Amino acid sequence: MASHKVSLACTVCGSRNYTVTISKDRTERLSVSKFCQHCGKHTLHQQTK
Repeated sequence: MASHKVSLACTVCGSRNYTVTISKDRTERLSVSKFCQHCGKHTLHQQTK
């Protein structure tokens, strides 16, 4: 199974807080609610291009 690392960026402040490993077969961008250290609250984080 082929996979690669991507960064997750906060939609509020734009900070790239997390890196995750996803499958190369994935066609849509990953969106996850995670804690942002800069905002101090849970926000939506999206996969960067």
